Amino acid sequence: MLDLILRGTVIGIGATIAMDLWAIVLQTFFGQARANWAPVGRWFWHLGKGKVFHDSIGNAEPYRHELALGWASHYAVGILYGIILALIAGPVWLAQPTFIPAWILGIVTVGAGWFLLQPGLGIGWAASKTPSPNKVRALNLVAHTVFALGLWGTALLIR
Repeated sequence: MLDLILRGTVIGIGATIAMDLWAIVLQTFFGQARANWAPVGRWFWHLGKGKVFHDSIGNAEPYRHELALGWASHYAVGILYGIILALIAGPVWLAQPTFIPAWILGIVTVGAGWFLLQPGLGIGWAASKTPSPNKVRALNLVAHTVFALGLWGTALLIR
């Protein structure tokens, strides 16, 4: 069990790095703004105080270390997803990783963003209150597919 948790931790870190590298590619070659993790840190700070949904996270009380908390939570969630994959898929998958289980988890995790984080930040269900919700949704699906590739690729590297 401890081995699954440790390997899942490494897989989650690798997948989150892959997602962050993808964000750099989008910014460098396509001019897409990179994620600002400060609002996510502010949201996590307020989540600890019992407040889940905000009309606008920008209007919520700031937290001095929200950017650091945002980055830490970004990686903590990635690690959690890596552990979940390792526990569900088990030692057989870890010995011979395949893409489909990682991709299924990657796509399922989009739901946490669409139905918890984005409404929590005040941008609506599945980014419905943003100027281009379909663009945000498509970028989310692609980013989580890259995350899935990172889960699979890291699992291949550490098997």
